[in-house]
Amino acid sequence: MQATKHAESDPKSEDASVQDTAVHGTSDTDPDAQYDFMVVSNRLPVDRCSPDEPGCEDGWRRSPGGLVTALAPMMTKTDGAWVGWHGAPDEQLQPFSHGGIDLVPVQLSTQDIELFYEGFSNATLWPLYHDVIAPPEFHRTWWDSYRKVNRRFADAVIHHAGPGATVWVQDYQLQLVPKMLREARPDLKIGFFNHIPFPPPEIFAQLPWRRAIIDGLLGADLVGFQRSSDAGNFMRSARRFLGASVKQQQVHVKGNDGETTHIARAQAFPISIDVKAISELARNPEIIERAEQIRRDLGNPKTILLGVDRLDYTKGIRHRLKAYEELLADGEVTVEDATLIQVASPSRERVEQYRLLREEVEGTVGHINGTYDTMQNTAVRYLHHSYPVEEMVALYLAADVMLVTALRDGMNLVAKEYVTARTNNDGALVLSEFAGAADQLKQALLMNPHDIDGLKDTIMKAVNMQPAEAARRMRSMRKQILDHDVDLWSADFLNALKEKVIRDDS
Repeated sequence: MQATKHAESDPKSEDASVQDTAVHGTSDTDPDAQYDFMVVSNRLPVDRCSPDEPGCEDGWRRSPGGLVTALAPMMTKTDGAWVGWHGAPDEQLQPFSHGGIDLVPVQLSTQDIELFYEGFSNATLWPLYHDVIAPPEFHRTWWDSYRKVNRRFADAVIHHAGPGATVWVQDYQLQLVPKMLREARPDLKIGFFNHIPFPPPEIFAQLPWRRAIIDGLLGADLVGFQRSSDAGNFMRSARRFLGASVKQQQVHVKGNDGETTHIARAQAFPISIDVKAISELARNPEIIERAEQIRRDLGNPKTILLGVDRLDYTKGIRHRLKAYEELLADGEVTVEDATLIQVASPSRERVEQYRLLREEVEGTVGHINGTYDTMQNTAVRYLHHSYPVEEMVALYLAADVMLVTALRDGMNLVAKEYVTARTNNDGALVLSEFAGAADQLKQALLMNPHDIDGLKDTIMKAVNMQPAEAARRMRSMRKQILDHDVDLWSADFLNALKEKVIRDDS
């Protein structure tokens, strides 16, 4: 897709210094420019950084995370714009450019972060959409903030979207934006993609504002999900809570007179990764050497097991540690022969449930190491950091077994990154059946993380797998990912959106 930027006023002068660009977010981007293609998400795809940090450019660097990994390659190939919050509360920035992407910042206050983000998004919607693994909280003040912030994002799009523009709204923080856009700009082609699971109606029913959320999503022409089961859950909720008519993935939105006013399509589009980038890094001699160094630093154990997660209660880190501790206690693995590396990236540390989770995980790791460590060997190497992609690929290459034990996950791109990095078709992936990736990576060792005995058996199967079987499984999974990369994901979604709008207009 080619997108065009339309200037409505004279460009800003280009004599601003690099320092001014870094601090204030200014550049030669026209603050009133209009675009034919826009992506909207809670966060912009950049973070602030110090100039001496690796990858820092003009005070910004590309953010880590699945959404940015998925969309940034596509955005750099278009002349579109990305709308989102830049990460600092109570700060107003003008539109600017970074890494070939025009960025439109949306201002959020400290109170917005507390109520809209930490509150409604991450203490109400997140646990509700992840099978109520943790109890969701329902507060009217949080809901009021959610509506107001969604309106702010919608207004930014309305200002910058050119006539008939395509707008792709991302994820659960912005579920009201599609309807707001449709009401103000019916000329727009509106897509929405939900990166996390969508719950069954029996769970979604708990949400006091369930009708407003479904109504907001139905403002889109196309609503995308990770799994077909998520799309099915959404359509059942639309029928149950709004009385919508659902026919072959088409949800008919009715007006007060009972007549259909709009038709939204719900469909699964499993997200993927930038296969080319990961593959190139996996073949980089410096990264291969770094992987070998990691093994040496750990004492060259026979087996390295790896977990890479945000520190989140949905990821099953506690279940993984429990299973591994029992394997050590049973003598199935020994600290001399095996090491578990657990990367737990910091996440939502101001939210109480996440603080408690960190304390529990770190306490468990301390207990395991205190019990089983020797002077030469460590049972669990726990890393509470975020790492650049180069280091992550080195870890993927160093690990013999990848553990993805999510209790509920929309997709899990780590699983796909690990498989892509295994260019020699070795290694083993232990994958939760509750992760969306299980639908595509059928040759992984699938398991139920709630079943600790079953998890232990699966881990040992991975540890003891014969090279021929490991190669057969990995080759099959690699083919699936190489044939379905992030470019195909975005192209499939945008083509489906275009075709849907054309059919509606004909």
